[in-house]
Amino acid sequence: MTIKGITSKVVTKKVFNKEELFILDVRNESDFKDWKIEGENFEYLNIPYFELLDGVEEIMGKIPTDKEVLVVCAKEGSSIMVAEMLSEEGLSVSYLEGGMKAWSEHLEPVKVGDLNDGGEIFQFVRIGKGCLSYMVVSNGEAALIDATRMTDTYLDFAESIGAKITHVFDTHLHADHISGGRKIAEKTDAAYWLPPKDATEVTFDYRPLVDSNDVTIGNAVINIHALYSPGHTIGSTSFVVDKKFLLSGDILFIDSIGRPDLAGMAEDWVGDLRETLYKRYRELSEELIVLPAHFMIIDELNDNGSVSEKLGTLFTKNHGLNIEDENEFRKIVTENLPPQPNAYQEIRETNMGKINPDLDKQREMEIGPNRCAVR
Repeated sequence: MTIKGITSKVVTKKVFNKEELFILDVRNESDFKDWKIEGENFEYLNIPYFELLDGVEEIMGKIPTDKEVLVVCAKEGSSIMVAEMLSEEGLSVSYLEGGMKAWSEHLEPVKVGDLNDGGEIFQFVRIGKGCLSYMVVSNGEAALIDATRMTDTYLDFAESIGAKITHVFDTHLHADHISGGRKIAEKTDAAYWLPPKDATEVTFDYRPLVDSNDVTIGNAVINIHALYSPGHTIGSTSFVVDKKFLLSGDILFIDSIGRPDLAGMAEDWVGDLRETLYKRYRELSEELIVLPAHFMIIDELNDNGSVSEKLGTLFTKNHGLNIEDENEFRKIVTENLPPQPNAYQEIRETNMGKINPDLDKQREMEIGPNRCAVR
């Protein structure tokens, strides 16, 4: 039998559609436990490839014959080898093209809503990393928010819908992934906006993003209304787009809230975080659709693969918004934290423009799960 490769895009659609898939992950056990392809109806078997060098006979009984089987490794090579061995034993299997490296980099655009003037807003789901970025489109112009380093995806998508990128924003100085914002702005001659309180050490020019920045996209004024909302970082800024959508950055997620410790300032910033979530956000309309910069778990995906929820619903269901005692909130937010993101300090320095790692190094720095939330 010939084996075939499956792209990350195809696997993403299986995640969105809640399809069944059996994944044989041949990476080391520690890598698998730290980070894997998540799917609501996926099953897993983790056997490091070096345990299979002498043959796959011992695992044949563990692999189903009535389900689609996908072999996964870090970069592709080991999964091809194992898939070929399984095929020689009579099993029909596929391998993930590009391995987990490709899975980490895939972006899937999903339309999340219409604007009042006939424009649209799209969410780019980085399914393997939990990052979410946005394109607001109106009358042939587009604004990008929290773009990742996979810049070609945004440029190609804008071209495909006939839109010119005129503004690029980062809600804060990212610590878990490398921003593509500055690079896209340079390529498109767009304005690049950053919160000035997060940009005190950057080495490049930018436009300062402060409260009540209203930006025109297309012929209509779309109120990309900057809302200073510190807590995850001291400069964290939210956007109210078209009085309809709240782009919350890494302050508020669907199932959690942002962590305040990635610049070593948890004790200092936890008060800002509480004020943003319990005061500033409480003054906003509960009808706003929250569009965060990350998701934590696969359960947060809607039926179409997007990630969003009404602010009023989150006030009811998100535990991080319902901790009445301030001391308890402080304790949870400063003590109940997952491991810090891989190479987060190097990522921050890259986003400041202080260092310029090559592509392989950038990939290495970003490998692993999203860790921007309080547990």
